[in-house]
Amino acid sequence: MAEDRKVYSIKEDNLGEVNIADEVVTIIAGLAATEVEGVSSMAGNITNELVSRLGRKNLAKGVKVDVVNNHVTVEVAINIAYGYAIPDISAKVQEKIKTAIETMTGLEVNAVNVRIVSVDMGNSR
Repeated sequence: MAEDRKVYSIKEDNLGEVNIADEVVTIIAGLAATEVEGVSSMAGNITNELVSRLGRKNLAKGVKVDVVNNHVTVEVAINIAYGYAIPDISAKVQEKIKTAIETMTGLEVNAVNVRIVSVDMGNSR
């Protein structure tokens, strides 16, 4: 396991412990966001864009996760398709990410901050 990778313990009992890498929580958030209709794609920094062009898909692109004492704060940057209402899409993204993380990991989501980076004109309705 990489040394810079954080791992969160979510359960420890007489059967053993369950640990989740921060990368897993980040990927869950990214996948949940892209499932919302109106989200064109995830937005990332220049390094992420370069990596995806080289053929390595980065599912965590545009997502930052902070876990403290099993409480999660998520920051997500998305590109929205033209023709969709930004407040509606943002609320759906927040709810989808919150539900996915809490259901799949047992961690509690405190906040999901959505940043709209651009409007994709190619995916208009």
